[in-house]
Amino acid sequence: MILSKIKQLILAMNYLTLKIVIFSALKYKRLMKLLKHNYLLLLALLISCNSNTILESGLESVSESIESKYAPDKRVAIYAIDIDSSEDKILLFGETDSKVAYKKLIDSIKSVSVDFVSKVRILPDTAVGNNVYAIARNSVINIRSAPKHAAELGTQGLLGMPLKVLDKKGDFYRVQTPDNYISWVDKGGITTMNQGEFESWNTAEKIIFTKNFGYVYSAKNDTSEIVSDITLGGILKYIDEDRFYYTVAFPDKRTGFVKKEEAQKYSIWLTNNSATQENVAKTALSMTGFPYLWGGTSAKGVDCSGFTKMVYFMNGYIIPRDASQQIHAGKIVDKKLNFSNLQKGDLLFFGKKATDTKKQRVTHVGIWLGNDNQEYIHASGNVHISSMDENNPLYDAFNKNRYLGSRRYLGVKDEMIVDLKK
Repeated sequence: MILSKIKQLILAMNYLTLKIVIFSALKYKRLMKLLKHNYLLLLALLISCNSNTILESGLESVSESIESKYAPDKRVAIYAIDIDSSEDKILLFGETDSKVAYKKLIDSIKSVSVDFVSKVRILPDTAVGNNVYAIARNSVINIRSAPKHAAELGTQGLLGMPLKVLDKKGDFYRVQTPDNYISWVDKGGITTMNQGEFESWNTAEKIIFTKNFGYVYSAKNDTSEIVSDITLGGILKYIDEDRFYYTVAFPDKRTGFVKKEEAQKYSIWLTNNSATQENVAKTALSMTGFPYLWGGTSAKGVDCSGFTKMVYFMNGYIIPRDASQQIHAGKIVDKKLNFSNLQKGDLLFFGKKATDTKKQRVTHVGIWLGNDNQEYIHASGNVHISSMDENNPLYDAFNKNRYLGSRRYLGVKDEMIVDLKK
């Protein structure tokens, strides 16, 4: 009991003073009562103590609190630092992409004047050199949970997607997508760039592909050799145009031709893109029949949140990747869970409701279509329409029974919802 209170007290203090206490509550009961009210005495004791086990345990608690603040979601931030001790030194191992979090840990160690050796990697580092950016060079790139082809598909990227490069292992790069998702992609899917090359690509005029599927041709006719396929949302560098074709360039400097009827200049597309309820619903319905693919975010396959993410991207927004992240963005609607206040484009969330012993678990998401039949569209098996009305032939009793609530993104200012126009 005393140990717990002391630990909570120390963890609540500033990072610049060591938040640490690991002692035997039975053996040092009287001392604990004293230290509970005298932090300076605690520091003095720890500094004079010869046992690195105490420091190691305490620093682990500090490190855990730093991780909870700067990297609470491992999908979008990296903080994996191990602490060990050897003779009279503290040893640090691991990696992080947060210089701020790493500095907090180092400041905590320095505050007790203990010697330490750090082998922590601050990503990106020499493994990637100056090429800390990349652009997707294939119509769809598969981004996996580990640096191997057999690893689980975490997400996908579309042709022309800008990426941050954090690490490299063998033929795989650890990248971060515009929605901050961090996973691994094989080298064949991307073209790495230094900052100058990346800025040049980003500032160049682009075209965006607006049909579900198509091709980039080697000549200005659709019987010529195919340079690459291209899918909805794919982006390429604009070079020139005539009446029927755009001349385009890939990030790896390949060139080709795209039918103008299947694409638009990106700047014009974005300017004219109006993210209304009707347009979000129209975009969602245009993807009806897309196959379900765990980790998919493209016309070649989508999972439930990949589908909602794709719909909003084609309406000019970048939203969080997973349903369990999407539920924390936007404005809460339908608190009574009766669907009466929903509007087209609202996101509906499903899963397991919270109990006395377990937290709510979000496992599915769909988009409300806003008609009298209480219909929504979602990716499950494939992209299709279901209903919350038990009199509708499309009634979905399974999801109605696990409905958790809805969120509105349209017209809502939220740092988790990125407007590409701004």
